[in-house]
Amino acid sequence: MTIMKRYFVCLLAAVMIGCSPVLTSRSTTKDENEQTVKKEYFTLWNDCEALRALKAYVEDVTNPKSPNFIPVEDRIATFDMDGTFVAELYPSYFEYNMLEYRVLDDASYRDKAPEDVRQAAQNIRDFVRKGTALPSGFDMIHAYAAAKAYAGMTVAEFDSYVKQYAALPANGFKGMTNGQAYYRPMAEVFEYLKANDFTYYVVSGSDRFICRVLAEPLGIPSNRVIGMDVKLKSDKQGDEAGVKYTMGKDEHLIRTDELIIKNLKTNKVLQIAQEIGKVPVLSFGNSGGDSAMHNYCLGNGKYRSAAFMLIADDDVRDHANREKALALGEEWRQAGYHVISMRDDFRTIYGSGVEVVPFVFPE
Repeated sequence: MTIMKRYFVCLLAAVMIGCSPVLTSRSTTKDENEQTVKKEYFTLWNDCEALRALKAYVEDVTNPKSPNFIPVEDRIATFDMDGTFVAELYPSYFEYNMLEYRVLDDASYRDKAPEDVRQAAQNIRDFVRKGTALPSGFDMIHAYAAAKAYAGMTVAEFDSYVKQYAALPANGFKGMTNGQAYYRPMAEVFEYLKANDFTYYVVSGSDRFICRVLAEPLGIPSNRVIGMDVKLKSDKQGDEAGVKYTMGKDEHLIRTDELIIKNLKTNKVLQIAQEIGKVPVLSFGNSGGDSAMHNYCLGNGKYRSAAFMLIADDDVRDHANREKALALGEEWRQAGYHVISMRDDFRTIYGSGVEVVPFVFPE
């Protein structure tokens, strides 16, 4: 029998018994391929309880054989922004720093600022420069002041203004701009969750449009950002209600001075319910303003859930009050949250080439 005839006989036999003839060396199996290309997602973390808890949780709920398996469409994670993946100690929140700059330093606006807006900016300056306590309820004082300070800007103009401020050097740091001041290890959490088919949202007390600018470099789409909101309108709309006004093709959306919502505490939960429509299974935050969001997540009656709190306890690589942070860490553990220590769990905070330096406050 010729070689060609032998080949066709073997081929026919293989087809009849439902298998394929092996004409080459042994193929690499799927498992071997996965092991070969398996990625290490946490190169910027130390081995720690919080990271082990996160990985164990994700491996459990993404395992189809686990009783805790969560379908892809319900793998929802929510993240606070300031102090959770963006710095809040340079020397305060990004949006506080920016309001202070606009009202007290920006020559194009400082002479136009209403007195209440000027006072709010001065409160921030006194807080960061002198340690003077902020007035009671300052979250709302700032929100109303910020709404007025940027009123009249188009959406595009405000976006440009935020990006210009983000490009300025970060106070208290060398080698980093305001917009680069995010925690590098937390960026790896986003990457890891994405690889495991989670959809994550930013749910912040800061202005939604500011959050979009700061979240963009981390690959977070603007439609997955929830934050403080002010009312928008067309630049030619005047006082006519939107339900009665038809916007033209040559018109632009502008910010008004009317605050819609300050997205803190239970307001975060309400916004999650309205905008996402599902109860999260993972939640990340750093302050009491995130506790309601965490509790909403942990109260998920359908799926296993988990919540994580960062504590700013690194007074060498960041501007932290370690004693305060450790007390908060104990409080968060008692509440049933996993605690991430920036000092102990992060190999780096802002990346190589960034140094902590004294704050500079020009006269």
